[in-house]
Amino acid sequence: MADPVLRSVHVHPVKALRALDRAEAEVRPWGLAHDRRWAVVDAGGTVMTQRRHPRMALASAEPLPDGGLRLTAPGREPLVVPVPEPSVTLTMDIFDQAVETVPAGEPAAAWFSAYLEADARLVHLDAPEHRRPIDPDFARPGETVNLADGYPLLVTALASLDALNALIERGDHAHEGPLPMSRFRPNLVVEGTDAWAEDGWTRLAVGEVTFRVAKPCGRCVVTTTDQTTAARGKEPLRTLGRHRKLNGKLVFGQNLVPEHPGTVRVGDPVKILD
Repeated sequence: MADPVLRSVHVHPVKALRALDRAEAEVRPWGLAHDRRWAVVDAGGTVMTQRRHPRMALASAEPLPDGGLRLTAPGREPLVVPVPEPSVTLTMDIFDQAVETVPAGEPAAAWFSAYLEADARLVHLDAPEHRRPIDPDFARPGETVNLADGYPLLVTALASLDALNALIERGDHAHEGPLPMSRFRPNLVVEGTDAWAEDGWTRLAVGEVTFRVAKPCGRCVVTTTDQTTAARGKEPLRTLGRHRKLNGKLVFGQNLVPEHPGTVRVGDPVKILD
């Protein structure tokens, strides 16, 4: 088997919207540059995700050179959103954590409210001091994350997806497979490992950057959402529940914490350090 390499890199400028493929990305202590610095919240300030709003998968946000965004979605005119001035903040609730964010203004709020058919606002995480602490059970002092679910990066392995799809093919919802990796919304995808090899990783190097493996990634209903149509099915949760349950969680992929900044590039060698 060839040595493992980085097959693809993905960023999600607005949490829960469509992933963007990148040839390379800067790694910051709290995640990839342009990854989940923005989010959508409801009228009460609670984060909105594909868990309850699967149509978010069809909307896209392209980062602009000045830090703003260009939003697109089916049935909506594109909208350019500048980085908001931090004169007013909004406390958002993201999985029972309070985070200070900056609202992006009424045009963005109207755009998302119309698209999601619900009261919605776009917010921006602007300052390092506003970033969230990582779960202390899996973090070192001072480690933080942007607006990802819990950890700075997520890595998945193509061999494990192939193994999972083989299991789905033998199950009672075989018609839903094979599933693409986009269902799992990773940042980094590795090619050239054995299936489920990532279960044993504790540290790895991707090109010039080293990472600590924090914990396996527990999966939710978002993985059952087709990222190109927003339709929902039973897989992969049905098969993960039968074959990939760990401590009560259905797991696929590993959560990563960077050990230092740098840049990762498609084609970088991946070395398992521990």
